[in-house]
Amino acid sequence: MREFAFTHIHGLTWNNVRSAPTFADLWPELKRRIDSVAFLAAHNAAFDSTVLASCCRVYRLTEPRRRFVCTVRLSRELWGIHPTGLPDVCQRLRIPLRHHQADADAEACARIVIAAAKTGWTP
Repeated sequence: MREFAFTHIHGLTWNNVRSAPTFADLWPELKRRIDSVAFLAAHNAAFDSTVLASCCRVYRLTEPRRRFVCTVRLSRELWGIHPTGLPDVCQRLRIPLRHHQADADAEACARIVIAAAKTGWTP
């Protein structure tokens, strides 16, 4: 078995992912989707953009040229939310969240961007 980190956060173990496709396997579809949007959004976007860039480097893939919108920054700048952890922001904006579930975290970020757009914010 390989060393696997952060199971205590997301609940995933090596057994959950050992037969999963690699990043390189998934990249053509991911790239197609990324190329079809104006920007990417993430809570603490600096982390996510670094992970994406690192994955591309490891597999010798061209990193996509898309701007990241950081929902932490949006939350601070538009609504003055502090602290700005994803659960804190979601609670304040009444966005449902199953924290550290990738699909739920992604949906929450999308809902934060939508809430920001409703205030007149534009990317």
